Amino acid sequence: MIRRIVEINEDKCNGCGLCASACHEGAIKMVNGKAKLISDEYCDGLGDCLPACPVDAIKIVEREAMEYNEELVKENMEKAKKAKATMPCGCPGTAERKIERAPVAAKKVEKADEAYEEHASELRQWPVQLKLVNTKASFWDNADVLVAADCTAYAYAGFHKDFIKDRVTVIGCPKLDDAKFYEEKLAEILKSNRIKSLTVVRMEVPCCGGIVSAVKNAMLSAQVIVPYREVTISTDGRVIS
Repeated sequence: MIRRIVEINEDKCNGCGLCASACHEGAIKMVNGKAKLISDEYCDGLGDCLPACPVDAIKIVEREAMEYNEELVKENMEKAKKAKATMPCGCPGTAERKIERAPVAAKKVEKADEAYEEHASELRQWPVQLKLVNTKASFWDNADVLVAADCTAYAYAGFHKDFIKDRVTVIGCPKLDDAKFYEEKLAEILKSNRIKSLTVVRMEVPCCGGIVSAVKNAMLSAQVIVPYREVTISTDGRVIS
C-alpha cells in the first residue's frame, strides 16, 4: 500500500539518537551510530521524530510500505522495556548523572625538572552536550548554568576552576549545529526549571555569537529573565571581556 512513512538521510544523521527517543512506537533505532527505521510496520507516519532531529535528517514521504501494525508495536515496546530493565540508564553514554564532588585541594606533583599542579574535575553532571541533556533533569533545579562554546575549554587553561565550578554545564557549537534548536531547548530548560543564573562563555570568533543569541532569545521566548553574564575568550586563551 502507498502511505506516509519516515525517511532518514543517513549522510545527514549525526548519531545523536534524539529521534529514537522521540519515537513512541520504537520504529527508529541507532545502528552503527546512525538512525535506522527498523520496520515499516512500526512507523505510523505521524512524524513525532521530526522536531527532535537537530540536523534535518528526517522527513515524511509517501511510498509503498507495509501497513502500520499496532500489535507488533506493542510487542516491540514490551521487549524494549524488558531490555531497558537490564540496563536502567538506556544508552550508558547519555545516561543522566549528578556528580557529587568533595572539595579537593590542588596537589603539586614533581615531574622531571618541573612542578605542576594536578587539579580535580569540577564537572557536576552528565551529559554535557546541549543536544543530549534532558530538559527536565533533576540537576537543573535552582542551578547556576554555564552555556559554553565547546572550543572555550580547550583555549582557556583554567576553565574548570573559573567557569565549571559550582555550575551545571552545557556545551555546543553554533557554527556546526542548529542554533535555533539550541534556542528552543534552552527555552524549554528555562520554562521547566528554576534557573538561578546563566553564564555564557564564547570564543572571540564571529560565528560564536550564535550561542549568545540562542541564550538571549531563549530567555525572551520562555519569558524567564535571570541574572546573565557573558565572557569572551581569545583564540590565544585570554579572557578579553
